[in-house]
Amino acid sequence: QVQLVESGGGLVQPGGSLRLSCGASGFTFSGWTMSWYRQAPGKERRLVASISNTGGTTNYADSVKGRFTIARDNTKNTVYLQMNSLKPEDTAVYYCKAIEPKTIFGYWGQGTQVTVSS
Repeated sequence: QVQLVESGGGLVQPGGSLRLSCGASGFTFSGWTMSWYRQAPGKERRLVASISNTGGTTNYADSVKGRFTIARDNTKNTVYLQMNSLKPEDTAVYYCKAIEPKTIFGYWGQGTQVTVSS
């Protein structure tokens, strides 16, 4: 079955950096689009970034453009989110999502907490 395991979250000061990882198993990783979402307390879960199956196409929310970078390594079945110049408003639980190419059904990881605070 599809399994997604996020890691790399934590507490960081404003202006700092973190790299999130999402390890995938149970499906043909190189054929699926992958995304990162985040959900702040009391708010809806929102798309942060997505990357096509080959890595050739990426998309970002306006709020993170120029600060976050999504990447994937299809040899390691892993997708990454490099987060730089972090702001307190980036505080959220970050979720990895895998999108099945034929049905467009999405599978979610369990999430990893990112807290940006001094």
